[in-house]
Amino acid sequence: MTVVPNGPVLVEGPVELVTEDGVTHTSDRFVVAVCACRRSKRFPFCDTSHRKRVRTDTSPE
Repeated sequence: MTVVPNGPVLVEGPVELVTEDGVTHTSDRFVVAVCACRRSKRFPFCDTSHRKRVRTDTSPE
């Protein structure tokens, strides 16, 4: 298991996770990113919602 600063927890797969509501989630991937911030729309799996979105303005002035 690896905790990524300001990111997910990386767990060697396959994994079976049981959330607070009793639902079991499974993944057979080699490495599974488990959400640590609860912002993910795919919770308990990470969808990179923890990343800050930076808008770059590339339009000419």
